[in-house]
Amino acid sequence: MADDAHEERFQQHEAMLRSFAAMLAAQHEMNRDVKVLLQHQAEFNQDIKTTLARIETLLARLLRPADNGRDA
Repeated sequence: MADDAHEERFQQHEAMLRSFAAMLAAQHEMNRDVKVLLQHQAEFNQDIKTTLARIETLLARLLRPADNGRDA
C-alpha cells in the first residue's frame, strides 16, 4: 500500500513537471513573438520620427517669410 501511495505521488509530480515543461515551451514561443513585435514597433517608431522631421522641415519652409525677415 505504501508503494501505491509513493507511485501515485510520483505520477502526480511527473504530471506537474510535464505541465510546467509545456507551459515553459509555450512561454518561450510567446517571448519570441513579442520580440518580433517589439522589433516591428521600433522600426515603425523610427518611420514616424522620420516623417515628423520631414513635416517639420516642410512647415518651416512654408511658414518662413519670403524675405527671411531682412530689409534689403
